[in-house]
Amino acid sequence: MAAPPPPQQLQPTAEGSSASKVSSLEHCHHGAGDEPSFRMEDLPAEILPVIISLLPLKEAVRTSIVSTSWKMLWTFHCNLCFYGPNELDDDPSVPPLESDEEAAVDEYVKTSQAKLKMKRDMFIEAVNCVIQRHSRVGINKFSIRCGLHKEEFYHLDRWIGFAASSKAKIVDFDLKKIDSPSKEVHQFPLEALVVQGSSCVQSLYLADVSIKPHPGIFGFTLLRRLVLEFVEIFGDFSGFLANCSALEDLELTECSGVTNLSIPHQLDKLQHLLIDRMAVETVESHVPDLAHFKYKGKEIPIVLRGRSKLEMATIMFEGSNGLARAFTAVPIILRVKVLNVQAQISAYEQKLAPRPCGMFMYLRHMTCGLTVLSLKKPNSDNGVLQLLHCLNVAPLLQTLHLDMIYSYFKASAPDEVAEEEGPHMHYHGHLKTVHISGFRCYKAQAELACCILENARVLDHMELQPRVAAAICGYADLKNFAVERRFLPGVREWAQLASERFGKAITVLDAPSE
Repeated sequence: MAAPPPPQQLQPTAEGSSASKVSSLEHCHHGAGDEPSFRMEDLPAEILPVIISLLPLKEAVRTSIVSTSWKMLWTFHCNLCFYGPNELDDDPSVPPLESDEEAAVDEYVKTSQAKLKMKRDMFIEAVNCVIQRHSRVGINKFSIRCGLHKEEFYHLDRWIGFAASSKAKIVDFDLKKIDSPSKEVHQFPLEALVVQGSSCVQSLYLADVSIKPHPGIFGFTLLRRLVLEFVEIFGDFSGFLANCSALEDLELTECSGVTNLSIPHQLDKLQHLLIDRMAVETVESHVPDLAHFKYKGKEIPIVLRGRSKLEMATIMFEGSNGLARAFTAVPIILRVKVLNVQAQISAYEQKLAPRPCGMFMYLRHMTCGLTVLSLKKPNSDNGVLQLLHCLNVAPLLQTLHLDMIYSYFKASAPDEVAEEEGPHMHYHGHLKTVHISGFRCYKAQAELACCILENARVLDHMELQPRVAAAICGYADLKNFAVERRFLPGVREWAQLASERFGKAITVLDAPSE
């Protein structure tokens, strides 16, 4: 039987079920008759590959052995996703042992290396087998996730060539290894994805490789999403981006090789820009219609040229002065409607200088994740009161979500510390909802909450939660539950008194049930 024609459009939305569920359709009966009313073979030939493509690749191969007429169906599967081992052979997790156990350590290391080598060999063999037998028609996604060693890099060139020749729309190569990125990385040839002057790739994800971009690389006219993680960039990255005029989403995480990042004006369709812990000194964007900007890293100049349509921004400056700098040194966020700020604050660092009201006239929703660096006990630290200045410069703010956590460190306090004056908050006519996590009735926390309750004229509801939000503590530890239970009665009592005093509804969120 001849191989069935390829499907017209392969856009799977679910992983599908097992081969047994597919084959069970053959056994559907009508009434009490013995003959099946429906058989998979009765479907048009062009429909069967579509059904098979809804299954994971492994299940699709298994399903193909149900019938001899189906044995080639899997070769038209549109999503080829391969996930192999990503552990380092030369750095296995070895428990600490005594010196007299060196022989046992050596044996453990050799056994671990042998097992990982076997896993990688089986993975490479499986990938090569699939791409050799696949029809190369209708590929939607081609994904490789495996930590390979230098002597195995030559397989990648073959896999990249397959992705290009099969006209895959989504291409992922994740070569990260557990624990840390490798020192020896594969030089990913961007040009190899361009066939006969054009590339069908619409989404490209690369991790733990190196690239050499330059303005002479054409053909990525359909590329809408580019994600680079732990990528070494050698060359003219901005010049390469200028040729990707359809790009809508650009994400760069811990990439190296770029000192001054410039986003060219040719990316007039770019909507989302993420820069995460990049070793850059400046960021300059000439994109006119950027909608969402996210930056995490050290404080650097960030400039947005031309007209701004930015609606959402996330700023996470490193260092103990992050909150003040986010509100005073990043002019591109002045017109945003949604702002997410995560920062460290300290009573000994620069305070937020008062600004004219209306500086953030478009801001409606703000999320703040604050790590309060303190040399004293929480009741003696008033650094969190800096947030009142943020509220003063956002007179149209409607919702505030505040997460707080206190962190203590040993250091000598400055000889002269300017005492924070009493909290001053302007009357606020639009703030309706406030949520505060990590609230434990510390003096500065209580003063901040009272200022909001007193000056937010239209405040409908305030939520208080003693538990620190996982978004800033980074994990959900059992100790946090115990701490919350200890503070919960005091927070409830404070909330009741404050509600009676200010005539506002205050809800204290209980600890989640264990």
